[in-house]
Amino acid sequence: MRTTVLLSSSDSLKSMRMDKQSFTRKYLPAARLAGELYGLNPVVILAQSAIETGWGESVLATLYNNFFGLTGYGVANAYWHGGKTDLDKPDGLLFRRYDSIENSFLDFARLIATVYKQAAAVSHYPAAYAREIAYSRYISEVNGDNREAYCRMLESISRSLVPIVYNLNNEKV
Repeated sequence: MRTTVLLSSSDSLKSMRMDKQSFTRKYLPAARLAGELYGLNPVVILAQSAIETGWGESVLATLYNNFFGLTGYGVANAYWHGGKTDLDKPDGLLFRRYDSIENSFLDFARLIATVYKQAAAVSHYPAAYAREIAYSRYISEVNGDNREAYCRMLESISRSLVPIVYNLNNEKV
């Protein structure tokens, strides 16, 4: 289970917001690594991270390297060593703290590949992946998530990232 936690939307923060190109350039290596290791499409990994972090600007992402809103429950593993934060919120909900950006992406891919196998199996088809994730227990309507809106957003962002990822993959280094 995960919860999206974004920074406030003050005017000064809006002007600092990372654009799609910058977000993709910065986080594509982590998404690619996680995707290769777990057989997932890095585009859908990036798209889901964009939703969960407000394009990399959430408190969880910027302070705790949690790019998917993953809650701090479950057993520590190779990527998450058990660190948690409560974000000073009174509801008592705990979130995972990661040592690195890469570990957040790897832990997310591990979760999808092992718990959400149907979504993982169709990750190279963003519309199918979006539907599988949106209507799985990954989404919590108790937290106010709207499954259909999440599905549409994930599919739309995935589609918009494809040309950016293609261009970055073909850049001369």
